[in-house]
Amino acid sequence: MPNILTHIIEQQTGRYGRERVAFTTIDTAARTLRPCSWGELADRVEHAACALEMLGIKPQDNIAILAPNCSEILVTDFACYRNRAVPVSIYATSSADQVKYIVNDASAQAIFAGTQAHYDIARKIAAECPSMKHIVAFGDDIVFESGDTTSMLFKDFLALGAAASADCRAEVALRTAAANPDDIATLIYTSGTTGEPKGAILPHSCFDAAIDMHRARLDTLSDADTSVCFLPLSHIFEKAWTYFCLTMGIRVDINPNPKEIQTAVKVAKPTCMCSVPRFWEKVYSAVQEKISSTRGFTKIMFERALAAGAKRNLEYVRMGRKAPWLLEQRYQLYNKLVFSKLRAAIGLENGRFFPTAGAPLSSAIVEFMHACGINIIIGYGLSETTATVSCYPTVGYEFGTVGTTLSDVQVKIGENNEILVKGPTVMRGYFGRPDTDNSVFTPDGWFRTGDAGRFDENGSLILTERLKDLFKTSNGKYIAPQAIESRLGEDRYIEQVAVIGDQRKYVTAFIVPAFEALKEYAGQKGISYSSIDDLVNNSEIRRFIAERIEKLQKGLAGFEKIKKFTLLPREFTIEAGELTNTLKIRRPVINSAYADAIEAMYC
Repeated sequence: MPNILTHIIEQQTGRYGRERVAFTTIDTAARTLRPCSWGELADRVEHAACALEMLGIKPQDNIAILAPNCSEILVTDFACYRNRAVPVSIYATSSADQVKYIVNDASAQAIFAGTQAHYDIARKIAAECPSMKHIVAFGDDIVFESGDTTSMLFKDFLALGAAASADCRAEVALRTAAANPDDIATLIYTSGTTGEPKGAILPHSCFDAAIDMHRARLDTLSDADTSVCFLPLSHIFEKAWTYFCLTMGIRVDINPNPKEIQTAVKVAKPTCMCSVPRFWEKVYSAVQEKISSTRGFTKIMFERALAAGAKRNLEYVRMGRKAPWLLEQRYQLYNKLVFSKLRAAIGLENGRFFPTAGAPLSSAIVEFMHACGINIIIGYGLSETTATVSCYPTVGYEFGTVGTTLSDVQVKIGENNEILVKGPTVMRGYFGRPDTDNSVFTPDGWFRTGDAGRFDENGSLILTERLKDLFKTSNGKYIAPQAIESRLGEDRYIEQVAVIGDQRKYVTAFIVPAFEALKEYAGQKGISYSSIDDLVNNSEIRRFIAERIEKLQKGLAGFEKIKKFTLLPREFTIEAGELTNTLKIRRPVINSAYADAIEAMYC
């Protein structure tokens, strides 16, 4: 059976015709969508495929892509598949050293650079990357260095392929015909929270299986749906989801700037979109702020609407049961008067389906969104498993879980409650790291996820902690920091949290406030300050945050609760090495950088 990704562009062009829109680019400034048809996409992929062959790219050569989300990434990906080459996406936020590491680790033959800054990085590392022979710049406005004769603009790259000889086209056709499921489709580099990133080898067979399993599980989606692409296409979740959408004929609306996601969603009005918990935490905080500012009849109306939504959607719709007539009528009234306006304010008035994964999301937020008619689908997966291992089924899903496993994926619980996975979507191994196989696979072939969990009585998977993050206090109590951090992430005044406590007598935390919300609160309370440092060190502000933390920790065991905290005057950043490109906390870096502040919390 031919690889899905190798042939999907020509198949969809034949299915839908050349004029139907395949994807758009969201222009948040103009508040418009710039369309690209299947026919235009097919032409660009054909030209790019020929250009790759003319540059000397061979089957299974690795090609690096360093760019924010843009249509050129998809064109390059599918052109690589036509040549049996391997696109390797690098996070647009990566430093020069990180880019150099991946280019050299993958022996990339070329790099496609998205912006002027990315081109500058490519030029900077070129002398130290012997495999890299070409730089192709996506942006027409990129200015090349004086004397640079090895780089070309993407438009010239496409023109080169458009003028390809018959022999070149014939060679690409031969490569396309020879493509097979064992070919490597891509390398997905892990975030590297505790060390150097590693390239997970995902052959085409992984994507073939993943797409088929998602078709079976997500059977309510159709080519009438639309999706916003805003997570980085270097992230396996967004890459696999976008590929799935294209194979389903779902129009993909590409958001080039993640900071503009709120505007982008309002422009595109998607029916579906994959996202990470932080997006929903921010939505929840904004809605809660709105609710807290309402009074009288309006507040009563929302409370009654929420009660009806919870009763109808959580107790009946979730379980595939028909709601009683009176409850259904009451819900439809509140849906028209309250929920529809709330969803429209977010940009989700057409929303039907929102897969969410990547980190824990509080069940309180998930239940709230479902009560409001926002269908968040919690799932679990890894780079090494071509994204999804499990997700909510259409009906019968359990809050507090990550759903049930996909049809052909096997999961069992191993030593230390580690989640072990086997199936056709599991990676082949790490690129150039055969020595790691024994540490990431059991002797009988199960992939060690590094996550701990268990199954509930209904067969749903429950994540309990990330084993690498799990730590033990000096009193012998195990702490799962991500679970605590997720709880605190519900609060509109808290932006980031890093829980501390390994081999300590109690749990502490660094709290990065949501500075704009905190400034607003200070203004309302008449709290004066001359700088952010003054603000976070103010005793009234500290008492305010402490009260909120205490409420959020309700239900935790005493030994799990944060006893002391430090408010930081700046956010953790990728640039400082405190966050990975997927915004996960690098605990060793934070422990080292803030060693004195940590000691002060234990005095």
